[in-house]
Amino acid sequence: MVHIVDGALSAPVLIGGGVAAAGGIALGLRSLSLEKIPAAGVLSATFFVAALVHVPIGPSSVHLVMNGLAGLVLGWAAFPALFVGLLLQAVFFGFGGVTVLGVNTVTIALPAVLVGLLFRRGVASADSRLAGLSGLLAGSLAIMLTALAVALVLWLSGEAFIPAAKLVVVAHLPVAVIEGLVCAAAVTLIHRVKPDLFGALVAPARPA
Repeated sequence: MVHIVDGALSAPVLIGGGVAAAGGIALGLRSLSLEKIPAAGVLSATFFVAALVHVPIGPSSVHLVMNGLAGLVLGWAAFPALFVGLLLQAVFFGFGGVTVLGVNTVTIALPAVLVGLLFRRGVASADSRLAGLSGLLAGSLAIMLTALAVALVLWLSGEAFIPAAKLVVVAHLPVAVIEGLVCAAAVTLIHRVKPDLFGALVAPARPA
């Protein structure tokens, strides 16, 4: 995951990110059932703590975030969970900023939702090896999608940010490997101690 700082993006990008984040948070709150609230709190805290150890690179930074796992467990509810973590980071540690809060939320939470949709059946499989592989792919893909999203918004804000955009993508290649391994380990552990957590994501809806 990367944090874009205040002052780095153009006004249209900031406004667009804010609108998109508001929509994602609204959808996430609608899908946030009582059963998901404890998991949302834990994953929000995980994201918050993971960002404490970060490496600055130009207008952003790199570190573990586990947004892939958040997407696998929470689905759209990853939006409000990650938003809370970002807000606390901005307020208490100055990571990112307030004006870019919407954009940062979208670049982190939207990849989480996408990998959740792509790999939720894999992690819910009774085959622990398939579940672990799905977690590996989800964790790695989520961080790379986030890096690409950050590169895109930097590019949209002006040609001066193109070198920084390229650096963001390259710097996250090794991070994606680590993120994937950590996510795979987390998915494997969840399969052993609470296998129904992922199964609830793909359970058919009950008729009204």
